[in-house]
Amino acid sequence: MNKQIIITASLLGALAVIAGAFGSHALKATLSVSQLQVWQTAVQYQFYHVFALLFLSTFTRFKNKTISITYYLFTFGIVLFSGSLYLLACRDLLNMPGLAVLGPITPVGGLLFITGWVFLAIAAFRNK
Repeated sequence: MNKQIIITASLLGALAVIAGAFGSHALKATLSVSQLQVWQTAVQYQFYHVFALLFLSTFTRFKNKTISITYYLFTFGIVLFSGSLYLLACRDLLNMPGLAVLGPITPVGGLLFITGWVFLAIAAFRNK
């Protein structure tokens, strides 16, 4: 098991639970239905990739940089994809309409997720 990956996944997993509960309870009365859907999408994708990180942490027999690269791709994907969605969902609540400029950041995070999955497949192919 890779300790760094497990710690990162644990912290991001705890934050996903907090964000999910916060969205379901505290934000439910203040955000529109579409904004809540954006918030929940951020939570879902964060969880999906937390589980991917936990799975990645079991690859102790892989002794190459591909696993490390995959770790960073998933981690930064969570920050950019979910992080931008959290902020976009709350831009009216925060009275910061300028956060709309974060819109293009979300697909970059998605691209990091996709690239991470491709690197995971490459690591599996390279394993002997």
